[in-house]
Amino acid sequence: MAKKQKAYFGLSYIVSLILTIIPITDFIFGIIKRIQDGCIIAAILRLLLGWNIIWILDIVFMILKKDIFCLLNC
Repeated sequence: MAKKQKAYFGLSYIVSLILTIIPITDFIFGIIKRIQDGCIIAAILRLLLGWNIIWILDIVFMILKKDIFCLLNC
């Protein structure tokens, strides 16, 4: 299992926050990040559940915890 990184791909917090605010990048990067973390089920759930609520949760979690919302702890 890969080591989990805060934010997106080891980028700085500010860059990751900006990428999270943009819906399409959050959707795509969120799926890629969960695959890299070794949690394929969480990536599939992100893909199936869409981006509306998850996008808002990602913004909140990025501000508070400096990481995106995790549906499952893998």
